[in-house]
Amino acid sequence: MHCWTIIAAGGKGLRIALPGSTRPKQFLAFMGRPLFWHAALPFTRTARMRGLVFVFPEPFLEEAQTLLSPLMAAEAPGLPWQCVAGGESRRESVGRGLAALPAACDTVLVHDAARPFVNECLVNTVLDALEGGASAVIPGIPVTDTVKRVDETGRVLETPARDRLRAVQTPQGFCLTRLQAAHAEAATRGLDATDDAMLLEMLGETVLVVPGQESNRKITTPEDLNLLREREKATRPRPDFIPRTGFGYDVHRYNGPRPLVLGGIPIPTEITVQAHSDGDTLLHALTDALLGCLGQGDIGGIFPDTDPTLEGISSGIMLAEVMQRVERAGLILCHADLTIVAQTPKIAPHREAIRRNIAALLGLPPEQVNLKATTEERLGFTGEKLGIKAYAVVSALAAVSRETGGEEGR
Repeated sequence: MHCWTIIAAGGKGLRIALPGSTRPKQFLAFMGRPLFWHAALPFTRTARMRGLVFVFPEPFLEEAQTLLSPLMAAEAPGLPWQCVAGGESRRESVGRGLAALPAACDTVLVHDAARPFVNECLVNTVLDALEGGASAVIPGIPVTDTVKRVDETGRVLETPARDRLRAVQTPQGFCLTRLQAAHAEAATRGLDATDDAMLLEMLGETVLVVPGQESNRKITTPEDLNLLREREKATRPRPDFIPRTGFGYDVHRYNGPRPLVLGGIPIPTEITVQAHSDGDTLLHALTDALLGCLGQGDIGGIFPDTDPTLEGISSGIMLAEVMQRVERAGLILCHADLTIVAQTPKIAPHREAIRRNIAALLGLPPEQVNLKATTEERLGFTGEKLGIKAYAVVSALAAVSRETGGEEGR
């Protein structure tokens, strides 16, 4: 399949008046680029597309080429394209686009420039149906409103069953020779149509409808401009964030001078630990994980065990100081996952109190802190009840400055 796309941008756009401009709606600036470019961009990103033909009103052809040249060079380098002048009707404009297609082309898509929300998924849906053997494919969505057919006076003639009705969109795909024949016959008979599929229908050709997309809206009336404003507002630059993950690990030997404290919660047990500080293994691992997110070394580098002023210090104080660094760096904490490894004591009776206290220390909702406890099946130093260890994994988001390209708060 050698497929090209015709971007039908030859209309005058009379139903939308652009303040202070006589240019058609397809030249309307949207997110800093003309509307027709948004309609064309997904086709440039479709692997099976071999080239594009743009059809513009003749008075705006030169301006369109000037706008397109840098866009195509930057976004679709190497993809062939050209611009042609349209005619007085849609059929005539698309016909001129067909005449500009290369001899190798055997399949063509036709897309309205006033549909800027098309995406690659819909383009590929149409192409898949063409590759499957269909000679004419159009996307359509179910009609949700009841539709009446009326006469010239407004009297209702019939109410079609809406389950058989589809609101038709573009891109529409065709076997090139079939579409060319339909255009030639329509020109001979003086027929016109609101879309290309209608020309094939007039000649008795089979047209297949594939699922369209609700988002593939057409900009037709002044009210439709609100769609552009809402989309532009939704896509305005916001602070970028990159994920950070910090890992912490700590271990303490039993039978020391410090009573057992885990996560800031005293554990009623005869077990004691050896430590320069209060020996809170869990908070030490958590503090190291936070420093990992910050990229600022480890707890020993900030609170060395050779500093006599730190003897017996609460690990919560050390954690609080590191949390100040987190705040200054603009780091957004997302989740903490903690594991205590000990043969004894039993952690389960204290698990919820520890989890909630750590959540408070981190300023997180309790559901964003997970605490697990396990043994090592009597293996290793924890299995022999010689000590306790803890692991901590913290996930966070770091804001990235758009202006400098670096991370805020450095």
